[in-house]
Amino acid sequence: MYKRLFLAVLLCGTVWSAGAQTYEELCERASTAISRDSLVQAEHYIRQALRLDPANMRNALLFANLGTVQRMRRQYDEALESYTYALNMAPRNPLILLNRASLYLELEQADKARIDYSLVLDVQPDNLEALEMRAYIYMEQKDFRAARADYNHLLELSPRHFNGRLGLAMLEQKEGRLKEALAILDGMVNEKGEGTSLQTAHQHAVVYVARAGVQQDLGNFPMALMDLDEAIRLDKSRSEAYLMRGQIYLAQGKKSQAKENLEEAVKLGFSKEELSDLLEQCK
Repeated sequence: MYKRLFLAVLLCGTVWSAGAQTYEELCERASTAISRDSLVQAEHYIRQALRLDPANMRNALLFANLGTVQRMRRQYDEALESYTYALNMAPRNPLILLNRASLYLELEQADKARIDYSLVLDVQPDNLEALEMRAYIYMEQKDFRAARADYNHLLELSPRHFNGRLGLAMLEQKEGRLKEALAILDGMVNEKGEGTSLQTAHQHAVVYVARAGVQQDLGNFPMALMDLDEAIRLDKSRSEAYLMRGQIYLAQGKKSQAKENLEEAVKLGFSKEELSDLLEQCK
């Protein structure tokens, strides 16, 4: 759940000294390498520029870009170090903070991610990404009151925000407010016309799976199965849809259908160990 974000190093039309021109050229070459997915070359040019002019005030952006290059190469510790160097030079830069926060989330360090998102919101109280992600972290940490405050703020700013509404529905479900969760998801499924947040089959499938989960909690298995069938029709790669459908079939005593769906969930990403108890019940 992160976006890779490269920060632009601004180039000036002023005539610089030979050293400064070389710095500019290296920045430009790094940018070109990034656009071509030549990540090793990009890192090489960035490091050359940093060595050439270590006091340049734009090095914060270079360190941030270096961090993103390293992250794309799965060099996570190095990426974290580069983002931190960048923030030492530009402590309140929202874009760099967002990048480091999403990396912390990827590394399952949610508390540190939440701190960075909070720092962004200190500077930009209406930053949609920071509100969305901090709300998600609060919800996962069961701080439902704080999560609701962030989701409400997010939806005041962007009433049709896809993840904001989906997140609020999940929050309602976690708090046992199933009718409220269902109302939000019904509204998303039935949304028509321009401005709808459901632009793709994937997004529609996500909402159908979410609504099926609420229907399952309500004990409305036929309605849940209808939503799961539609989700799978829209996106056959949704492993959680097969898992949920397998669980419902198992609860209905339809063991062969349950097994078929659980095995499909395994093919699509769930480990056999995760579903071993359910598969055992299918015998």
